[in-house]
Amino acid sequence: MASSGEVRRILIVEDDPAVALGLADALGFEGFEVVHAATGEDALLRLDEGSADCILLDVMLPDMNGYQVCEAVRRRNLDVPILMLTARAQEVDKIRGLDAGADDYVTKPFALGELVARIRALLRRRDRATRPPTSAPFRVGEWVIDPQAQTLTRGRSEEPLSYQEVELLKYLYAHAGEPVSREELLENVWGVAPTQSSRTVDNFIVKLRKKLEERPDKPRHILTAYGVGYKLVI
Repeated sequence: MASSGEVRRILIVEDDPAVALGLADALGFEGFEVVHAATGEDALLRLDEGSADCILLDVMLPDMNGYQVCEAVRRRNLDVPILMLTARAQEVDKIRGLDAGADDYVTKPFALGELVARIRALLRRRDRATRPPTSAPFRVGEWVIDPQAQTLTRGRSEEPLSYQEVELLKYLYAHAGEPVSREELLENVWGVAPTQSSRTVDNFIVKLRKKLEERPDKPRHILTAYGVGYKLVI
């Protein structure tokens, strides 16, 4: 059970009443305040009416799908962490969710312990993101990464970076030239215990390669260390 302190509000967006009730009971036991929305429209209304510290967002909803809800939240410039709940295990669906603005995902069926751990990791990352930035800009090839501005710049070209993308690049840069395992990245960048089924690191690497590499299919900077993970060449 959660210790005393600030109570975090979790918005559950799930149209299955049994699943929603089970999640609400489990998260309530962990000390979270829970708000429920059964549709995408209801979720956006609840966000307009009040804040949430994290959103659990099901992909399959009766009106809008989860990707559309996620995009609508980001268009409102809300930086609330979004954890997508999906029965779709295909990598393309997970990448679509991350591209829509989700921070992480869990594939159904999932263990409640893992779900709670991922929620707490997202909240810790959000807390760190709101602290005064201290990292100096650094260079990878012709690109300059500015952690404070969360940008990737080359000449007049500029790409925005999410907080997670910045943290991933910072960690790889600190270990430039060395193979870094997916498990190490999950523990030190995401703050979660590694699982064999997790593809979070791989999906974020795909997104970063699209921004950083001239040819994402033949990367020059973010290389695959076969059997291990990834290596940054600066």
